[in-house]
Amino acid sequence: MKALGMLGQVALPGEVASVPKARHYVRDLLDANGHAHHDDALLLLSELVTNAVRYSHSGRPGGRLVVSVAAHDGTLHIDVTDAGSADHRPRFRSEVDADSGGGRGLWLVQEIASTWGWHEIPTGRVVWFQLAGG
Repeated sequence: MKALGMLGQVALPGEVASVPKARHYVRDLLDANGHAHHDDALLLLSELVTNAVRYSHSGRPGGRLVVSVAAHDGTLHIDVTDAGSADHRPRFRSEVDADSGGGRGLWLVQEIASTWGWHEIPTGRVVWFQLAGG
């Protein structure tokens, strides 16, 4: 398999205001490259950036996160790299409480993405998803 073709990458502050900034950046990249999965990609990106800000050390004062976007043969690949946290690891909940105000982020990723995952890196953690071309 050929390597993914990098479409773009942006570093953002680890704050809630970065969620719409990340969406805008990725929407512009997808528009420029004619990719079809705008709504799904932006929803899942929002979930991952929100989780990075809420649950990783990126959400601490001065924290940062990086959004990377790549594509290959119609498959979109998005990474959100954060500073990680020993206390919080990405956890998919198969049972989502209908009355709960949260806990649906990775459930949505699981339901919508073609595949997703996460791995630790020396500087933190990468959580990623892919959307296959339709």
